[in-house]
Amino acid sequence: MYSLYGELCTEVYDLSKPLGFSFGDVEYYKERLKDVKGKVLEVGCGSGRVLIPLLQAGIDIDGVDNSAAMLDSCKKHLEGLGLAAKLVEDEMHNFSLTDLYEAIIIPAGSFQLVEGREQANAALRHFYSYLKPGGRLILDLFIPTNFEANHATTRSWDTPNNEVIILEERRTECNLLEQRMVSILRYEKWMEGQLLQTELQRFPLSWYGNYEFELMLEQQGFEEITKSADYKWMNTPATADQMITYEAKKSLMD
Repeated sequence: MYSLYGELCTEVYDLSKPLGFSFGDVEYYKERLKDVKGKVLEVGCGSGRVLIPLLQAGIDIDGVDNSAAMLDSCKKHLEGLGLAAKLVEDEMHNFSLTDLYEAIIIPAGSFQLVEGREQANAALRHFYSYLKPGGRLILDLFIPTNFEANHATTRSWDTPNNEVIILEERRTECNLLEQRMVSILRYEKWMEGQLLQTELQRFPLSWYGNYEFELMLEQQGFEEITKSADYKWMNTPATADQMITYEAKKSLMD
């Protein structure tokens, strides 16, 4: 019934967040990874918004994502720039790769798409297993600010082919106790009054308390945990509306 980051979702993502777009994360990750000598993995790489600028900066980076449409878009972007990267279609919590990494990154809150604490902990454990000793996990988390149960929005984008894509988003669940919400996203592509394509997507989002997530990292064996707010290294988080980047290391003894 529901698509998983399908063709229309990917098209909207590339229209609204094209290559070169940054929340501040692209510059931040470039800086944090500039001295890495080995391989880096971006989990949830999507269409390459972060991966490609890091690759252009000389970082040896692979990508994993569970959306075939997003990965197809990433491949097209890479080919258009004369670049190449290893891209794998797989799930965040149980991907299968052959390399170990000096760093694993998950920018812009993508980790929050994992549903349930059990699966989230499994994902963190999985990341730990794919890091070299002393390797770093770097990921961004945020806390939503709108908890209205039936919140709804409508947005639209014009495509280069004179089409219009309309996105209607309606929240169907908001569970403050379990710290999760679910929205249903309906995409429609129109041209000259004719409906060309539709897509329905279920969009889950979980969030984590500041100290809760630090404890989750510790429970999986991570050490030297730091938190930086709004893409400023070691900027101490002060308010709940800030993007918080967690950085943690795998033990040198593992």
